[in-house]
Amino acid sequence: MLDASSDLAAPDFLLNPRLDRSAPYGDDLRAILSLAGGRTAHAAISAWEGYAPTPLRDLAAIAAALDLGQVLYKDEGGRFGLRSFKALGGAYAVDRLVAAGGREGLTVACATDGNHGRSVAWGARRAGVKAVIYVHETVSEGRAEAIRSYGATVVREGRTYDDSVRACAQAAKANGWQIVSDTSWPGYEDVPKDVMQGYSVLAIEIAAQAAAPTHVFVQGGVGGMAAAVLSDSWERLGAARPIFVVVEPENAACLFESARAGAVTAVGGDLDTIMAGLACGEPSILAWRILQPGADAFMTVRDAAAADAMRQLATLGVVGGESGVAGLAGLVKAARDPVLRDALGLGTASRVLCYGTEGATDPEVYRGIVGRSAEEIGRDA
Repeated sequence: MLDASSDLAAPDFLLNPRLDRSAPYGDDLRAILSLAGGRTAHAAISAWEGYAPTPLRDLAAIAAALDLGQVLYKDEGGRFGLRSFKALGGAYAVDRLVAAGGREGLTVACATDGNHGRSVAWGARRAGVKAVIYVHETVSEGRAEAIRSYGATVVREGRTYDDSVRACAQAAKANGWQIVSDTSWPGYEDVPKDVMQGYSVLAIEIAAQAAAPTHVFVQGGVGGMAAAVLSDSWERLGAARPIFVVVEPENAACLFESARAGAVTAVGGDLDTIMAGLACGEPSILAWRILQPGADAFMTVRDAAAADAMRQLATLGVVGGESGVAGLAGLVKAARDPVLRDALGLGTASRVLCYGTEGATDPEVYRGIVGRSAEEIGRDA
């Protein structure tokens, strides 16, 4: 189990060859994310109007079907009415900027696949500052309109998320805007640290909701959320932390390819996937500093697997969005494959945690995949 030197070779699964589970969570990593920073973020966010820990759902039927001890699903579909975990990150970073420099003349800006931009726009409205949000050409109009509903200006530019990131950075420099990004690059690291630290509230809530899992399956994207929840368990538990698997769409697997190459690696192409929130071609350099030495494995899933997971959750009365179910789709794939199951040590004693990072963030897209609306599923639950 977890022997990266084994003969296991698969185009869609990789045991981390650079993992040393005995390595401590050192000062260099605590300078990015820390338990102390997580406590500060939790204290601030838990004081916001409307805060409540999101539910941790026990998917007993799925655990039985996969011959696992327990499958837990952290359901972020109701977070602050924004329908995703991103409410914890961008809005927290906006608050930190206002606390440090005031709101006078402040305009915040970001690029987004949908959820992060909604969080930044919501946080800007809460703080009384302006927001300009860049979206690329394949972001659905439903997601763009959701961002506008919080008073932000939406600019559609770029073929992919990474194109929009660059366009936003250029416009911010020209106009004096403050970028609030959930990814980082050389010379831009302070604000993304705050965004990621906001995400660590997820792990703090889970620690109060259930016994520690044996395995965690978490979606990738640029890596910020994955790094946040990994950092929490690594600093708290060290080598006794859960086995940690990062899951990405097969057409947008920048973390998987970085793990294979041993260095931050961008992937090109259209990044075409229904998992729109994970359609990222370039990792966050900050997130990668934590994931490269600390994640146990990386894997990819097809869109069909995500759609199947959405429909399976719907039969249980749980609404999971396209990006939100990636970790669960990865678990189903691994648990049903004898080789992967053995490599990860999945069995009847396993307690597996999946992060359901979004609900129906675009209701029409959700209905098109599942065949029913989120409201119908909620009524049936």
